[in-house]
Amino acid sequence: MTSGRTLPRAGNRLPAKRRWTGLAIALVGLPALTAVLSVPTDTLALGTVLMLYIMVVVLTAAVGGIGPGALAAAFSFLLANWFLVPPFHTLSVDRQDSAIELVVFTVVAGVVSAIVHLAAREQANAARSRLESQVLSRFTSEPVSMITLDGVLNEVRATFGMTSAALVERDIGDVVARVGPQEFGRPSISVPASDSLLLVAYGPTLFAEDRRVLTRLASTAARAWEGQQLTEQAARVVELAAVDRARSALLAAVGHDLRTPLAGIKASVSSLRQDDVDWTPTERSELLEAIEEGADRLTGLIANLLAMSRLEAGGVSAKLAPVALDEVVARTLLTVVPAEVTIDVPDDLPLILSDVGLLERVVDNVVDNARRYARSGVRITARQVADRLELAVVDDGPGVAEADWPHMFTPFQRLNDRSTSGVGLGLAIAEGFAEAIGATLRPSTTPNGGLTMTLSLPLADA
Repeated sequence: MTSGRTLPRAGNRLPAKRRWTGLAIALVGLPALTAVLSVPTDTLALGTVLMLYIMVVVLTAAVGGIGPGALAAAFSFLLANWFLVPPFHTLSVDRQDSAIELVVFTVVAGVVSAIVHLAAREQANAARSRLESQVLSRFTSEPVSMITLDGVLNEVRATFGMTSAALVERDIGDVVARVGPQEFGRPSISVPASDSLLLVAYGPTLFAEDRRVLTRLASTAARAWEGQQLTEQAARVVELAAVDRARSALLAAVGHDLRTPLAGIKASVSSLRQDDVDWTPTERSELLEAIEEGADRLTGLIANLLAMSRLEAGGVSAKLAPVALDEVVARTLLTVVPAEVTIDVPDDLPLILSDVGLLERVVDNVVDNARRYARSGVRITARQVADRLELAVVDDGPGVAEADWPHMFTPFQRLNDRSTSGVGLGLAIAEGFAEAIGATLRPSTTPNGGLTMTLSLPLADA
């Protein structure tokens, strides 16, 4: 947040506009006053006349400073002596007291001009010091984490009236940050911000008294840059820690879930290879079935790991088209034992807009998760709600506490370790693929105990 005010100049010189205004007051006001006093009327005492001239001199000095004030004092002396002191229209004075009054007037006018000028200068310096304190306190009172580099550079622009400001690297000249248009040529400001950074700005030339504030702002800009770098490094550390945790969870889960089917496959194959054992057809069939189940578990595990990698890399793209929900559900559950799943999906439901491949993976993962926990089977129903179809997968298992619902969709998360297989990717993949096809997946509690997962899908004609 910037102050919105340009820092006033310190020192003896007032702005040119004020000096010219004071000079105009002297060149116009003094002749006008002389013309009024020269009109034949009751003669005023010379002291009174000179007091009127001092009034104009004081006004001139207050507006324009010491230069116009001194000029007004000399001009007043000449006008009063020429037009208002006998003998008229000469610079000679016929009375001693009149000469003394003119000399005293000139000295007093000069002293008053100097005093008024000094007062105006002190007032300007006080205003400058007050604004300097405001500028610096905004940054010194805030913690580094609250100071932004763009905010500091904008403060430099506003305080010193610059068109643009930037923080650059000393050695190679690369711009770290910039506010305002890109400028070329030699900058008006080039102040060291740190051992490796420079604060540069383009605009009016600065005076020596501006260096103190500018140096503080440059140091603040360097601190803001360092704080920004530390924040980015901390974010990268957090990100790397999350990746490490995911890798650790993956290794732990995969290490267990890969060994189990591999051990079963190896044991079954080794048994079949024994020449000294005469296996019966039933025993041979059981061993082959164990090999097939182990291979299926490995296939599902690898498929889930690849799907999770696609989701994390943002490599999932959906090709949406009108789809019949009952056909997708029937095709997905072809290999499921009918006794384990009850399907109630009418064939007269309107078409949905979805990607067939991704939708099959969502349904398969949700149903597979329900089968792991169901006691007497899984029930699948579908109905139309407004402009969407809702597919509900209902199980009568132990259920999940509502506080744990968000954790169900976390990769490599198996709540309470109730499951003896799987790496905890099923629902995470289902949710990711559901988002890719414009669907939503939400959990709820089954009325008689258990968990219900509802997949909401958009209609094709919506």
